[in-house]
Amino acid sequence: MDELLSGLRAAAEATRIRILFILSHGELNVSELTHILQQSQPRVSRHLKLMVEAGLLDRHKEGNWVLFRLRDEGLGGALGRAVVDMLPGGEQALAADLLRLEQVRHQRAERARHYFQENAADWARLRSLHVDEVEVEAAMRAMVGPAPVSALIDLGTGTGRMLELFAGQAGQLNGIDQSPAMLAIARAHLDQAGLARAQLRQSDIYALPFANGAADLVTIHQVLHYLDDPHKALVEAARILRPGGRLLLADFAPHELEELRSDHAHRRLGISAEQMSRWLARAGLKLEAHEVLPPPWLKTSQGLTVSLWLARLPAAAEPVAARRERKMVRP
Repeated sequence: MDELLSGLRAAAEATRIRILFILSHGELNVSELTHILQQSQPRVSRHLKLMVEAGLLDRHKEGNWVLFRLRDEGLGGALGRAVVDMLPGGEQALAADLLRLEQVRHQRAERARHYFQENAADWARLRSLHVDEVEVEAAMRAMVGPAPVSALIDLGTGTGRMLELFAGQAGQLNGIDQSPAMLAIARAHLDQAGLARAQLRQSDIYALPFANGAADLVTIHQVLHYLDDPHKALVEAARILRPGGRLLLADFAPHELEELRSDHAHRRLGISAEQMSRWLARAGLKLEAHEVLPPPWLKTSQGLTVSLWLARLPAAAEPVAARRERKMVRP
């Protein structure tokens, strides 16, 4: 009762209702909300603080930004969504807010376009070395199959493409990335795809902000070759899988293109099937499928082979991280 009354009091103000409505379309930072609401930052920040404390909104820090969105769970989340659902469709203030929200999304898209325009040569060069992404994505979808997925978490989400690829069969969509710049690009990309329900977080891939068993599908697409310790990332991925959950991996097979190390910050020149099998086994995961996609024919350059792996956390098993933690407990 107290939680419900607190939420009702926090929502009982015109600007706060507008904020709930705006955030029902996706997460935004304070500056973006200030622009949409046409109000001062201190005033907007105060409204946000009260609604976070009442459990209506979630708040998280990402670099220099603080991002807000409607809470997904609990009584506060249900109340926030109920308030939004009751709003009249023809309300002029809300219509004006939506127009300014579209301006914010357009600015995001322009920043993303500018970034890719500046880096187009590097992206095109790298893509020319391996099989077309359309074929890679088709193989990934075939490997996962058409069954519904309750919760998908994409690690090192980059542009958010994996979230878009599996959005049609996944309920919850979460993406994490260490780079605020890439997360800004992912937000613009997902805005254009109409995926306001996707959640993006800045996080360390070795210390994920999710509870044990949070996902039934985890994807890691072209990320492991950047990492100092891929095995540690796989152990953490196994930790957040539910029993019976699956891990889908895409990365390059071993190659000799030193330019990828010097020019593109690759830590590893590909990952062998044998190495991946050892890492997965040590993480408590069972390899179910491995597929190799050879590079296109090139006259003057060596191509890159793309490898896909699908592994499962056995239904009766607990993640390696949990087993280690349990062993440390003394009677």
